[in-house]
Amino acid sequence: MGYKVAIVGATGNVGREMLNILEERGFPADEVVALASRRSQGTEVSFGDKTLKVKSLDTYDFAGTDICLMSAGGAVAKEWAPKIAAKGCVVIDNSSAFRYDQDVPLIVPEVNADAITGFTKRNIIANPNCSTAQLVVALKPLHDHAKILRVVVSTYQSVSGAGKDGMDELFQQSRAVFVADPTVNKKFTKRIAFNVIPHIDVFMEDGSTKEEWKVMAETKKMLDPKIKVTCTAVRVPVFIGHSEAVNIEFERPISAEEAKAILREAPGCLVIDKHEDGGYITPIETAGEDATYISRIREDQTLENGLNIWVVADNLRKGAALNAIQIAELLVNRKLIGAKKAA
Repeated sequence: MGYKVAIVGATGNVGREMLNILEERGFPADEVVALASRRSQGTEVSFGDKTLKVKSLDTYDFAGTDICLMSAGGAVAKEWAPKIAAKGCVVIDNSSAFRYDQDVPLIVPEVNADAITGFTKRNIIANPNCSTAQLVVALKPLHDHAKILRVVVSTYQSVSGAGKDGMDELFQQSRAVFVADPTVNKKFTKRIAFNVIPHIDVFMEDGSTKEEWKVMAETKKMLDPKIKVTCTAVRVPVFIGHSEAVNIEFERPISAEEAKAILREAPGCLVIDKHEDGGYITPIETAGEDATYISRIREDQTLENGLNIWVVADNLRKGAALNAIQIAELLVNRKLIGAKKAA
């Protein structure tokens, strides 16, 4: 018998993507339940050729549910994830609420799949930040080959990372600019249409933003605590797809050709790198795609063992929904959980 899966935050961008991907990948679910806040109760969402009516999280009984895919924000996760986990349901949480908890594994299956066994401590597994997920998919095979010492990353993050409100704001402001109407900033601190904003999440004491700190902390937790990471995170007027310019310093020599060969064979990676017009990937080509795309692979002449790479992925998929479902698949394929109905 299959598994019973609940999706918390089913009406949001990532929740809807989770439903799409569950169906696309043929996840072995006998039953899928769509959950959201009380105000969304009764809303209809698509799951393959079916339509699901959204139920209220407040009144749903998780006893008998095997996996909960949660994408409802940190405050909801902090309140509900421990309660759900206590019912014997494994929570895979997309928020930052548990990423830095030593008793909660932070997982990207292509990078640190073996760490998943630690989920039994809290019955919770954390999904990384969207910009970190694609970064570590690209870094892992290179680290295994030549050992990374330092990473400098500049992100170019789409507005969908800020949810539906962010996408709506870009659309409304773009339209306003074209018809010479005033633009209104609600979701972002400055106008995002035809602009870039070097500010994602809150500022911290050292002048970094929380988004930049997440990239550093999560890369260290999943890949190697000894790697030095610095980041500048920038919001750009793109609807879907995060891009990253990544400078990497290695302990051992590695050529651009070696890096290309390694990345071509690496799980989750797709290299598109021709030295010609259009011979690289941009966000618009990654929308709806599962791979982490890598282009512009070249040696950094200012470092003894340095490379520059360009990394792009659909942030709603690999950065969130797809990665969560890959974690669920890992639980199933490694027989770390069994369906309660079958038991």
